[in-house]
Amino acid sequence: MNPTVTATPDIQALQSQLGLADTIVDEGALAESIRKCAANNVVLPTFAQLANPALIAKDVANGVDKNSPDARNLFRVHWFNDMDGNRVNVPDHVVLPKSLTGVDSPIIVMFGDRFPMITAHKVLAAYSCLAPRVITGQFNPTAQRAVWPSTGNYARGGVAISKIMGARGVAVLPAGMSQERFDWLDKWTSDPSDIIRTPGTESNVKEIYDACNEMKKDVKNFIFNQFCEFGNYLGHYEVTGMALSTVFEHVAKTSNNPSMRLAAFTSATGSAGTIGAGDHLKDKYGTKIVAVEALECPTMLENGFGEHNIQGIGDKHIPLIHNVMNTDVVAAVSDRVTDELDVLFNTKAGHDYLVQRKHVPQHVVDTLPHFGFSAICNTIAAIKTAKLLNLGPDDALITIATDGADLYPSERVKTMARRFNNSFGEVEAAEIFAEHLGTVQTDSMIDCSAQDRNRIFNLGYYTWVEQQGTPLSVFEARRSQSFWRNLRLHVPVWDAMITEFNERVARTK
Repeated sequence: MNPTVTATPDIQALQSQLGLADTIVDEGALAESIRKCAANNVVLPTFAQLANPALIAKDVANGVDKNSPDARNLFRVHWFNDMDGNRVNVPDHVVLPKSLTGVDSPIIVMFGDRFPMITAHKVLAAYSCLAPRVITGQFNPTAQRAVWPSTGNYARGGVAISKIMGARGVAVLPAGMSQERFDWLDKWTSDPSDIIRTPGTESNVKEIYDACNEMKKDVKNFIFNQFCEFGNYLGHYEVTGMALSTVFEHVAKTSNNPSMRLAAFTSATGSAGTIGAGDHLKDKYGTKIVAVEALECPTMLENGFGEHNIQGIGDKHIPLIHNVMNTDVVAAVSDRVTDELDVLFNTKAGHDYLVQRKHVPQHVVDTLPHFGFSAICNTIAAIKTAKLLNLGPDDALITIATDGADLYPSERVKTMARRFNNSFGEVEAAEIFAEHLGTVQTDSMIDCSAQDRNRIFNLGYYTWVEQQGTPLSVFEARRSQSFWRNLRLHVPVWDAMITEFNERVARTK
């Protein structure tokens, strides 16, 4: 038998909400998953394999279209892919120079559009939430629909993983998200009713919760709520944390700077899965963790509210899986910055200006179309952090481009019409660079004290205890870093269960 993880009775009782089961809950549901996976030739990768793809056979996905619903693409749900789906030794990344950022500190950006099927790293979050539910028999793919609440990419990742598993996936997302997200969903879902559009835009997360709570009344719907599924946090701690570490050590080695340290990691909070990788980096390097949000909806900064267009980062609440008490800095970035830099980064006039006038290396400019809205947000936050903390050339910062600009052409059309009257040339490029890169300030930031952390942590009470029914004892347990360290004990247990699951699948064929 697999060893069990020591947990409080409350956490054990809440395995249905938190996704923290470490033993088989329902043997019947597990048997159905095994039969379904056997029929669909599905083998599940372990978290250890996704963190270190050298453990995966190199030929496992040979000849497989990385954007197809082929089960072998599960072994590409990691950071070590190039754009064609080929394995690489170091995740694709770029080191942004001072000519672009205005700071001496190197800013390293790791690219998420190399992930399969959805060209965004959220497919990792979806797998990290689904796999533990499957191997413990909590989700039955033959009897239940997998419901994926999201502002876009997580829902797409969930639908993709569901399809591979032979389950019916349902995307729940705001109606105002980019058209490209809906175009993808139209192709991947089995029925139009599997795309549920909730009111509002990026800022309307509670409306997503409300829709899911209504759907949950039907036992045929299983809600994979990324904001409270601790598989999301653990997947990023293990997999994304290891990838970021690999990239940093590669950059430090090739830069011929033995004094380089990893000073800070910036991540828009969103569901707070990705920022969990910061805990890995802090454990290993003492890296400071910077939580980023939209200035138009300053939840952490001011307990504020509002609407914005930095799609994919969420707001108006503190996710249950956010390790707030380990956060060092809060930074807010305006969606005007991300909207307009998206135009600069994806037009010929913008590229020409950066190369010819600002002398940004061509190879750096060529990577800018791999920056989606949240990637630009994360990068601006890194610049702000370098200035706030007075970092120098030996102090590297690292962040993530969660997706690429290919998901936002429809939004770019709107920005071009609204801001530039459909005309963007050198003058406009110069204005945008001067406003959004040439004069980055340290306003709208908090260098967190213990009181700041407590305030932000306490704000989560209203969502999770009052609205979503999380026991107060579980909510409070998250204040202690021992809670988060104990969580990580689940990963080797889940890996052992995945291995046993795969063996049973093989015997069933």
